[in-house]
Amino acid sequence: MPLNTTDRNVTTLPNGLRIVTDSIPHVETVTCGLWVDVGARHEPAPINGISHVLEHMAFKGTERRTALQIVEEIEAVGGYLNAYTSREATAYHARILKDNVGLAVDILADILQNSTFDATEFAREQSVIIQEIGQTIDTPDDIVFDYFQEKCFPDQPMGRAILGTSEIIQSLTPQQVKTYMKDHYGAQQMVFAAAGKLNHEELVNLVSEKFSALPLDCPKEAAPAQYKGGTLHQARDLEQTHIVLGFEGLPFGHPDYYTASVLSTILGGGMSSRLFQEIREKRGLVYTIYTFSSSYRDSGIFGLYAGTSPKQVAELLPVVQEELQRLPKTLELSEINRAKAQLKSSLMMSLESTTARCEQLANHMLIYGRPIPPRETLEKVDAVSLDQIALLANTLFSRPQTLATIGPKEVFAC
Repeated sequence: MPLNTTDRNVTTLPNGLRIVTDSIPHVETVTCGLWVDVGARHEPAPINGISHVLEHMAFKGTERRTALQIVEEIEAVGGYLNAYTSREATAYHARILKDNVGLAVDILADILQNSTFDATEFAREQSVIIQEIGQTIDTPDDIVFDYFQEKCFPDQPMGRAILGTSEIIQSLTPQQVKTYMKDHYGAQQMVFAAAGKLNHEELVNLVSEKFSALPLDCPKEAAPAQYKGGTLHQARDLEQTHIVLGFEGLPFGHPDYYTASVLSTILGGGMSSRLFQEIREKRGLVYTIYTFSSSYRDSGIFGLYAGTSPKQVAELLPVVQEELQRLPKTLELSEINRAKAQLKSSLMMSLESTTARCEQLANHMLIYGRPIPPRETLEKVDAVSLDQIALLANTLFSRPQTLATIGPKEVFAC
């Protein structure tokens, strides 16, 4: 029988698999999936990208289903099946009508316990992933973030690309991927999350039955993230120069985690933000500019992206630096309240999506070990003060910078 059922709709099975649900009676759909506590930062350098390869191969045939049968079965009931790999986790999820939850759980259990890693399918998928890498490289406003990450965390797993390189992907074998899955996909490293019109106990019984073949525990420690910073410029013949500028940010669980979110929103979180108003609206230096605050278990990044014409880079960067230094001294309660309203409304709007709610549950369980009620998040956002924002801004913006740019060669003399 399952153990440790609580009134928060969290159940831990005897094998260590955690099941968390969010019942939404007024909808007709369910999003459910398995989140695995392993991602790109857990990979040794010679097999960088293998987590993403495994994510792809899970859909390429099992002992019971061909790759075509997997997608045909889920789409025959109007469902949707997908997956993604991040630096710290891998997710496999489905969205279906409420009456088809059993099918979704069965398919997810099948692909994660019975994949065959057929050699022909593997070779074909290697080609697909190499094309995906090529497409990313050809998209400058995408690949510039990989270059930025690499300079933030050089020569370590946290700085490597999630997709890996074409050379590494081509060198991998089906057996390596099988072994990686065996070594990392243990029940105690997994969370099964679901949100929508469902019954918690019924889902627990279903998952308990279908995921009985998971190995118990596969603990793998990731190398600590060590932020360094630096500058990287890649010359390309482009109409725009793509810029990511940032600093070491905050890890999950940091006391100022929500302060960083408010700060990011004030600085570059919308059309009323400081950077948008000063740099786009008043000066016309960019078409796009925004900030982000990304957290990991033991580190984080606070940064901004801007796309501008090459001839305006020399003016843009000093203005950005000026805004960063000016912000702590000129904060106003009106913009703080506006930023808080944006964050809170974004959270409440996300609660109208079963997929967003499911993903929130899973990530909360992986990071904090419990689902965090929306009210708790709203209260923490409300509690952020002007002094906290000013102090954090001074702290972050005095740290070593990282700058990554892609654009015409002549820009780099600026």
